[in-house]
Amino acid sequence: MAMTPIRDSARVALAVIRILNGTLGLLAPGVLARRLEVEYAAEPMAYPFRMFGIRTILIGTDLLTHDPAVRSHALRAAIVVHASDTVSAYAAGASGALPRRAARMTTAISALNVVLALLANRRAP
Repeated sequence: MAMTPIRDSARVALAVIRILNGTLGLLAPGVLARRLEVEYAAEPMAYPFRMFGIRTILIGTDLLTHDPAVRSHALRAAIVVHASDTVSAYAAGASGALPRRAARMTTAISALNVVLALLANRRAP
C-alpha cells in the first residue's frame, strides 16, 4: 500500500507519540503518574507503566520500520490498540479510577491516536 503524505504524516506522528509516551513509561513512570494525577500510586504503578512503556516503544518503532509487512501489521494493530485504550481511559474516568481531568486527557490522547491510526490506514483513492 503506497503512502500518501497524509498517511505517512499520521503514521510518523503516531510513532513519535508512542515512542515518547513509551519512553516515559519505561524510564520515568513517576512522571506519568504525576500527569495522571495519581502520584500516590506512583510506586505500585511503576511495573505496569514499564510494561506499557516497552510495548509502546516497540510498536512505535515498528511504525517507522522500512519493512512494509511489519509496518502494515503495526498500522492495523494500532486501530485496535488505541480504540481499546480510548474505551479504557473513558471507563477509568467514569468509574472514578482516574481523576476527571486525567481521564479526559488520556481519553483525548487515545482518541487522537485512533484518528491518526485510521488516517494512516486509509486507502489511497
